[in-house]
Amino acid sequence: MSSQVEDRGASIRVTRLTAIPAGNKGYVKLETNEGITGWGEINNMVTPIACALAESLAEIVVGENPTRVEHLWQRLFRAHRNLRNGGLMVHTISAIDMALWDITGKLYGVPVYRLLGGPCRDKIWMYPSPKAKKISPGGARYHAANPTEIQEILARIQAARDEVGADGAVMFDAHSMLPPPFVRQLGSYLKSDDLLFFEEGWVPGNIDVMRRVREAIPTPLATGERDRTIWEVREILEAQVIDVLQPDCGHGGGITQMKKVAALAEANHVPIAPHCTMSYLGLTASLHVAASVPFFLIHEGYTQQMEEGVARKSWTMDEEGFVNLPEGPGLGVEMDEALARQVGEREDKQFHWPDARLVDGSVADY
Repeated sequence: MSSQVEDRGASIRVTRLTAIPAGNKGYVKLETNEGITGWGEINNMVTPIACALAESLAEIVVGENPTRVEHLWQRLFRAHRNLRNGGLMVHTISAIDMALWDITGKLYGVPVYRLLGGPCRDKIWMYPSPKAKKISPGGARYHAANPTEIQEILARIQAARDEVGADGAVMFDAHSMLPPPFVRQLGSYLKSDDLLFFEEGWVPGNIDVMRRVREAIPTPLATGERDRTIWEVREILEAQVIDVLQPDCGHGGGITQMKKVAALAEANHVPIAPHCTMSYLGLTASLHVAASVPFFLIHEGYTQQMEEGVARKSWTMDEEGFVNLPEGPGLGVEMDEALARQVGEREDKQFHWPDARLVDGSVADY
């Protein structure tokens, strides 16, 4: 009897990879010999270069079975010793990975979260919403603060609290704009329940600085959007310097890697609060992972990341800030390729290099 069981994924093959620059985003399209198409998103990269890299990586993917997602992820990530890891490579792999999962879900006729073990929740808490707001410093700050600057940030935190109410969530994203002395000064004014979490109160890469920030800040600490893979995340979790992990599906290797990062966080009793500044395509990919993992806090997601209609989602947000699980097979997102290409031709949508400066004109982190 076992010889009569059909493996629907046995004969499918990737026939073409196309990368579409769409302003400051990029979209990867994978076509197959069975007429199933998968889509993924490149985010926060120099888009033409990232798209060219994606099409170069087609050499690894075309002709392969797209349902071998883990195998292909390993081939992409470990293909070249000098290109392994790093933002450009991992962001690009993320998009290809999303597209592979999209194809696999469509092939079997199920949402991707079903392939990840099924949903652990019925709905997903998201911000920004009427009950959850995140605020930023408003720009790069000098190495240490004066009372006016501290009070300005505290006033912004209080304004957000007034807006969402005592039963809502306020998050503060230092965005690596606040140097450690500034963070220590600000932390002395905060109470433990002022924030759901304090995000990126340091420049990634120095565990000892993170420990000093932990000593200064009484609220939960969060980071993770630039600590891309399990290898970077492991060090942070083992050091016990954060309370919330913020993996990014578009920055960290896609669905395949995000699921593993969430498992590492679970082993350390740290919930994830995924970072996401992608359009509805990449955001929905991230929601599939959020649906499938047990330790989850809240998810970031914005509506102004791409021209309306390029990526059409299958979920909506209620008044409390919860969204329903993505519907339909695969990622559950419909793409308008022609409109994406039109966006890619618009000057106002192009990638431009930032120029963050301090008050004295020197270069700032941001």
